[in-house]
Amino acid sequence: MKNPIRSAFIMLPLIGALTSFSQVPIYNSYPSAPATIFLDFDGQTVENTSWNSNGPIYCGASGLNSAKITEVFNRVAEDYRPFNVNVTTDSSAYWAAPANARTRVILTVTSDWYGSAGGVSFVSSFVWGDNTPAFVFTALLNYSTKNIAEAAAHEAGHTLGLYHQSTYDANCKKIADYNSGQGTGEIGWAPIMGVGYSKNFTLWNNGPNSWGCSNYQSDLDIITSQNGFSYRADDFSSNFADAHEATLSNNQFDISGIIERNSDQDMFKFSLPSMGKFTLNAIPYNVGTGDAGSNLDMQLSLYDHSQTLLNIYNPGNLLSAAMDTTLVAGDYYLKVEGKGNIYAPEYASLGSYSLKGSFVGNSPLPLRELKLTGTVSGDKHELNWLIDADESVVSQILEASNDGSHFIQLVQPGNDERSYSYTPSSEGNIQYRLNVVFDNGRQYYSNVVSLRQKSITQRPHLISNPVTSGNVMVSSPGKFSYMVFDVNGKMIHKGVLSNGTNLIDPYGLGRGMYLIRFANASHQWTDKLIIQ
Repeated sequence: MKNPIRSAFIMLPLIGALTSFSQVPIYNSYPSAPATIFLDFDGQTVENTSWNSNGPIYCGASGLNSAKITEVFNRVAEDYRPFNVNVTTDSSAYWAAPANARTRVILTVTSDWYGSAGGVSFVSSFVWGDNTPAFVFTALLNYSTKNIAEAAAHEAGHTLGLYHQSTYDANCKKIADYNSGQGTGEIGWAPIMGVGYSKNFTLWNNGPNSWGCSNYQSDLDIITSQNGFSYRADDFSSNFADAHEATLSNNQFDISGIIERNSDQDMFKFSLPSMGKFTLNAIPYNVGTGDAGSNLDMQLSLYDHSQTLLNIYNPGNLLSAAMDTTLVAGDYYLKVEGKGNIYAPEYASLGSYSLKGSFVGNSPLPLRELKLTGTVSGDKHELNWLIDADESVVSQILEASNDGSHFIQLVQPGNDERSYSYTPSSEGNIQYRLNVVFDNGRQYYSNVVSLRQKSITQRPHLISNPVTSGNVMVSSPGKFSYMVFDVNGKMIHKGVLSNGTNLIDPYGLGRGMYLIRFANASHQWTDKLIIQ
């Protein structure tokens, strides 16, 4: 029996006005792909489908102008970028696709025939071959491009065989049919098959669906296994030997790529003719400020000619990444991959990106060597540097950064000093570089040194993470309280740790990601807990 999936989402007050309609622009996200998702904006009469128990359905146009249509298309196209499927606004592309490898999503102001819902669709109708469409009701979504795009990707997901990503409590009682995700800002996350109106970073997910807390639904596996298409072919190799040459032209390069799978890594090689300042902006595809509509949280890894890792760039609160460093002449490798963050799992951090590199050489070189080294001794960071030059130092500033991109002054040592030691006030990785100015007016940066500041106060630690044995074990230096939360912020367990090894009752902790918070009278720490 064919039952439609009603996608009510979060119904908002109708405060929008009908937008003037214009000719629908023609777009194709991947024209060579035979499988097709058709976004139909200009109205449609629906007949002889599973919807037509009461005769034809006359659907008005979307009520969106060409600029809004373009944004909706771009958002949905990015959601489906990793797959060998063409998202299109062209009806001829839909009709040219195989009948059992296509779906039409009608974006329409007409909803009175169905009722108050963000959209509706039949699960797995993509392969039925009878042109049964899905619907998104634009007026009920206030003509919001963000909300309409979320609904269109969601309804198309139903036609590909997906049910809702849902949330459950520790007793397997359903809390919400739609997983609304977690977090705020640029990295605030929700599943596409949940409800992501209020979240910027909406992705495919592997989590419990609406049929039960133990029914884990791997969106990626379902999409690519039962609809006649899989992932796109990998565009760049992950191997050093086959790294794509990023050739500098006028001291710049500009490359675009796609992370198609959660195991994908794109490797690039570039060469610098002399010592100088190298900057790189790695930007996930987006439709506006704050990486709006992006599906990829980027991480960059920089290697030297011997394939030794020099640094990792992945700011925690941004989806983009950036490099700003001084490098000597030679060959370098750059690895691009998708990662998760404090809110989003790494499972489906996939999508397209651009790399914009720039180099400014230093010539002639007024020094023979400028080298910074660093070590961690207890809770102190000890930094030493070598300056071998004929010119005199008139200024040297030791700079620090928490994200590898934005450096600020840490201290300005005397011009004759060559070391500095201090205790950082925060935990995590800290990058250092030395900014030196000579008496001839030239300015140079040293290499970047990365040091990790360990916990200043002794604290509990998970003994094994991810947990595979079913037992959550914690090593504690004393008496601490703990609380375990699910990804929606619901507390599942709490208790008190004693000195030594502690076993936390795993009841109610199914497979997935949790947060565990440790605290004493003056400090608290939160760790990510993965149970497999």
